[in-house]
Amino acid sequence: MREESDGDETTLESTPIEAAPDAPLAVIVDKPRTETTIESLRAEGVYDDSRRIREDGPDRVALPVTEPPSETDVLEVVRQVDPEPRSTDLEDLLAERGWDEDALAAAPGSWAVIGSVVLVSVPDGCPDEMELAEALLELHGEADSVLADEGIANEGEAGTYREPRTRLLAGASDTETIHTEHGTRYALDPAAVMFSPGNQAERARMGDLETANERVFDMFAGVGYFTLPLARTGARVTAAELNPTAFRYLLENAVLNGVEERVDAYMTDCRELAGEVDADRVVMGYYGKATAATDSGTESDEPRTDEAYEFLPAALDALVPGGVVHYHEATPEPLLWDRPLERLERAAADADRELAVLDTRRVKSHSAGVAHVVVDARFE
Repeated sequence: MREESDGDETTLESTPIEAAPDAPLAVIVDKPRTETTIESLRAEGVYDDSRRIREDGPDRVALPVTEPPSETDVLEVVRQVDPEPRSTDLEDLLAERGWDEDALAAAPGSWAVIGSVVLVSVPDGCPDEMELAEALLELHGEADSVLADEGIANEGEAGTYREPRTRLLAGASDTETIHTEHGTRYALDPAAVMFSPGNQAERARMGDLETANERVFDMFAGVGYFTLPLARTGARVTAAELNPTAFRYLLENAVLNGVEERVDAYMTDCRELAGEVDADRVVMGYYGKATAATDSGTESDEPRTDEAYEFLPAALDALVPGGVVHYHEATPEPLLWDRPLERLERAAADADRELAVLDTRRVKSHSAGVAHVVVDARFE
């Protein structure tokens, strides 16, 4: 974990809790536990966002708190000597670096923090991406690296894996990390595998479902986006993933979360596995490519391959009568909700099954005029 001061790494000056009763508190933890501990401290309501994270030697960090935690495991509680305030605004940090109003207008309005990695799309016209990256490292004291998000390396190429295209802007070149959400831990490298922070609410929703003892088929498991929260609730998950890098992380993450006994993982095309599965629930987390819509709201003639709906026959082949499918799709706004529902109805008719729509949800914006949506549907 890196914290900068005039270009140099700094260490925490601390004192025992009894020695300086008026000094602010901090807790000492091992660096690999930084993000997990921050999440736990936030849940307790004792994390102090107004101060910077500081290093405490080569292997530990000091996390600022308002009072000693009662539920979070830490190595020790100390008093901070000369604590540094932390700005919570990127524009303020960039203004301190001399950015004028025109330059600030070209700064990004949002970014993602995945474990110890900040992932940011650098806008056209950004005056200094290195200064931007350094400001993001200062803003997020738990971060070690900043990556420029440049989309998907092989978008639209049939038969290839969807892999991120990134550039290292600042910080450590080793971007492998552990990202924690709602108690689920994801080991991954954002430079090597896809991970969408915008799907966080949907991942949390999967973990809130009553799935204990259910049999679940995760057709596009990735590093375990939905497999892990479902398995943590007690479901037995059959997980399929073709990308060998993502598959390696999937296996590692099952062990990391203590659910390896409830996850059967296969590095294969999910369609090859569907006929061997009897699932109470099927998760179709791959939303396909967004087919463009014309001004009239009809689909364009641009050819696409591997659309999400093309996997519906395999999903129904794996689903027991009365089971539920979570169908994801990237849908142009003019076609909501008609297109995904029509595709589900067509799949039900082809399989001679009855369809009941349980819920429709927007997950996030996929691109301009296109929404990533999910439909929960029961097939009798």
